[in-house]
Amino acid sequence: MANTTKGAPSGANGSQAKNGAKFGATFAPGFTVNVNASKTTNGAPAQQGGGQGGNRNLLPPPEFYSPAQTRNYCNSVRAAAVALAIEVSMGAEILKATLSQVPDPEGRAFGSQRRAQKVARKLNKAADGLAAAAKNAAAAYSAYTQEFKQEIESVRHRARRPAQQRVNWADQ
Repeated sequence: MANTTKGAPSGANGSQAKNGAKFGATFAPGFTVNVNASKTTNGAPAQQGGGQGGNRNLLPPPEFYSPAQTRNYCNSVRAAAVALAIEVSMGAEILKATLSQVPDPEGRAFGSQRRAQKVARKLNKAADGLAAAAKNAAAAYSAYTQEFKQEIESVRHRARRPAQQRVNWADQ
């Protein structure tokens, strides 16, 4: 059977030709990549840092001069760790599915799946670690608000907006 996809070999897009699929179905989950482009006020693209990968900062600078900055940093760590945990977990599943199709050299039943599971287990542990990092980042802000509650409350009244002026209908 000839490959009908131009420019891509059989299996490049997650599928295989019928005559080459000896080991069952393949696993190729769909996923979406979102790219956000930043622009400056004059409409030009924002400049990113040099180097091989450009500026790839996932976190804001570690400035902890206010409760809002602390909350923003902890929330950014949590969000980045959750996103990475999902990506690593998906990568582990794809790796496991790909490696399970490699024939076992000794011909053992389910040997390929067992070997693939051993390899993917390490990536699953990395995903679990990232999920734990997300949980601990949220817990860090919670601990911050508990430990420094007195200091936060002492300045909270100064941070409130002044009351808006009300219309005085009696003054005519």
